[in-house]
Amino acid sequence: MSGLHHVTAIAGDPIRNFGFYTRDLGLRFVKKTVNFDDPGTYHFYYGDETGRPGTILTFFPWAGVSAGRRGVGETHQTAFRVPQRSLGYWTQRFTEKGIAYEALEKRFGESVLPFTDPDGMALALVGIPGAENEPGWSNGDVPAEHAIRGFHGVTLLLDSAAKTAAILTDVFGFKETGREGSVIRFKAPGDAEGSVVDIYEAKGFLRGHQGGGSVHHIAFRAADDAEQGQMAQKLVSNHGLHPTEQRDRNYFRSIYFREPGGVLFEIATDIPGFAVDEPVATLGRDLKLPAFLEQHRKQIEGVLPNLQETVS
Repeated sequence: MSGLHHVTAIAGDPIRNFGFYTRDLGLRFVKKTVNFDDPGTYHFYYGDETGRPGTILTFFPWAGVSAGRRGVGETHQTAFRVPQRSLGYWTQRFTEKGIAYEALEKRFGESVLPFTDPDGMALALVGIPGAENEPGWSNGDVPAEHAIRGFHGVTLLLDSAAKTAAILTDVFGFKETGREGSVIRFKAPGDAEGSVVDIYEAKGFLRGHQGGGSVHHIAFRAADDAEQGQMAQKLVSNHGLHPTEQRDRNYFRSIYFREPGGVLFEIATDIPGFAVDEPVATLGRDLKLPAFLEQHRKQIEGVLPNLQETVS
């Protein structure tokens, strides 16, 4: 499989973020852990029932973080898949919940409902015919029939598309499938979650500035360490890029590099997955720490806000 593994973004208030994504959008809270490099900060993972690659949106929530500014060199929008016939349900839900959204639009023949989260992160729902036949997670509020089915894809806002396009096609196996105005669409093989990357070419636009509501990085799938190694070799030999050493993120193993347009890319392994340290039935219930932080659990728990008590 190829395509997106996860998208990681920056949020402000962790309680507000948790409530929006679990309650309002109905995603499953797949993992409650911390930023391994800043353990006084949560790292939240939201996804489908089992946390499959291609469904995972993750956040570093920093209370009081200043707002980001959208611009060139960033992920411009993150889009989810929903059944085509569920767009009416979601429009009504956004209205009832006071969630900011824009008018339905068409992109590459698909119906798209753009909206934003409480931090101003640009999101969209894309209506996919037949998606109702894919498994849907229900939080008891959003019915399974209307549930989000993982990612549709991301839109990158870049000064120039060519070098980034070369990496998408050569390293990640995407193919260019269409153009609309300044947007070029690339698709991974199959029609699975996270198979679309659009490049919006916007020469001369202001560069983005990261902060609350910004995407920090996007991660592409590698089946295992061997495939990740092959991708890394292509980056070096074919594109003159030098990814980082592999880092163990407990639920996947990662390498990172900044692509020519300025966006931070990650290549994450599908293995071992989110059930490696807790059963699927109770994903996201307990705070999970990597072994090197376990000795500091009491101090870490002392500074993190209690999600369950605050969001009743």
